[in-house]
Amino acid sequence: MSAATALDDTMLALADPTRRAILQRLGAGDARVTDLAQPFAMSLNAVSKHIRILERAALVRRTRAGREHVLSLNPTALDEAAAWIEGQRQFWNARLDALVAALAENED
Repeated sequence: MSAATALDDTMLALADPTRRAILQRLGAGDARVTDLAQPFAMSLNAVSKHIRILERAALVRRTRAGREHVLSLNPTALDEAAAWIEGQRQFWNARLDALVAALAENED
């Protein structure tokens, strides 16, 4: 998978509030799929679809213990997205600073 595809998958996963809530919950520690589904007003199947999107983005890892599926947070994909966002922030801050300087020169 290319870096661009991985970033696309991460951004898609983060775009949904249910998936962000799942990630937030996993930030507190590993959880069974059934426990993660508990607070949501949707079917277990619907929550499982959200989890598959998070897995495709490598934001969560699944382990199996017998019939139990346990998920854990994988923050590496978040780090990659944060690095991309920071690069964009630096680029645009530099451009905006240059614009402010140019406008200040024209005022004089």
